[in-house]
Amino acid sequence: MPYYDMMDFMMGGFPFMGFGSIFTTLLSLVVAYLVYKDAEKRGMNGLLWGLPILVPWIGILFLIFYLIMRDSERHIVAEGSSVPTRTTAEEVLDERYAKGEVAREVYLQMKEDLKKGPKETSI
Repeated sequence: MPYYDMMDFMMGGFPFMGFGSIFTTLLSLVVAYLVYKDAEKRGMNGLLWGLPILVPWIGILFLIFYLIMRDSERHIVAEGSSVPTRTTAEEVLDERYAKGEVAREVYLQMKEDLKKGPKETSI
């Protein structure tokens, strides 16, 4: 059996074996970039989630783990913002009044105090 026939037999008749490895490398780079951007948008560490995806075989496990964690993440980020939304003192007061934890008179007095600001309120 000539040498070139033996090499063709060993390679399975597929002469472009290097293309497959280039394709998988490019695919892992694209997926790692998408995970990085998605993690940053959700307020998570993008590098921590994007870099392990570049490691062969382990990257698949990290991708599956990331997809599970991102859905169970409690960080709710406003659209177009990279920081989690914060509740203001007035929102907390409104919520407490709605639950019935604060009487109406106390609620109105606290609302006025919040509008005045910290300098003018007296304790």
